[in-house]
Amino acid sequence: MRILTWNVNGLRACLKKDFLESIKGLKCDAICLQETKLQKDQIPVEINDLKLKTYWHFAVKKGYSGTAVFSKSEPISVKYGIGSKEHDDEGRTVTLEYDNFYLVNAYVPNAQPGLKRIDFRTLWEEKLLKYLMKLDKNKPVVYCGDLNVAHEEIDLKNPKQNVGEPGFSDEERSMMSKLLSNGFVDVYREFNPDGRDYTWWSYRANARENNTGWRIDYFIVSERFLKNVKDLKIHNEIYGSDHCPVELIIK
Repeated sequence: MRILTWNVNGLRACLKKDFLESIKGLKCDAICLQETKLQKDQIPVEINDLKLKTYWHFAVKKGYSGTAVFSKSEPISVKYGIGSKEHDDEGRTVTLEYDNFYLVNAYVPNAQPGLKRIDFRTLWEEKLLKYLMKLDKNKPVVYCGDLNVAHEEIDLKNPKQNVGEPGFSDEERSMMSKLLSNGFVDVYREFNPDGRDYTWWSYRANARENNTGWRIDYFIVSERFLKNVKDLKIHNEIYGSDHCPVELIIK
């Protein structure tokens, strides 16, 4: 089974940049999107070309946030949100239950310049961890998406000049450490201890051309599920957004 995660930074905009061709070429069984930035009445008709079952979590605020999962097979159950209204109103998660695992697609809140939203982010992390651990008691979890944090210095090109900045603050990094100390594994780092692949690049200063990037898009799995993972691929050859897709291949 092939699972893809991709922050499209506006699905309608990404559709104009070969989104359908990229998705069809990857031939994935499940596709997790973040920052769809649309409402129910704005779903592009082109999505029907994929012939996949679609599950959308829309933000209350128009043109903001939003997540979606497209799946070849029909899940056992679908859940929108994590049971926290202030976070769920922003359309940040979709959970699909399959026979052998839960797939949790998330767009984690950005702490914002000056860390002005760090309290909102911290509360999210606390509730999200409880949610994942509750799921994990029933069956393994595959948690993916734009998690808006570079965990270690190796996860971004210029760590020293970004210390304390949103996405690389002590608070956010420690929250990722806490997640990983509670029975979950960062698949990319497990498979690539010294890897320096990135998944997001600023639109400024030719960052992508110079590969001045950050790895903030992840697949995190329950430790006991790691044996089912065959490979993980970062598709930095695919454009269309300031993020690139990341693919997990499981048995």
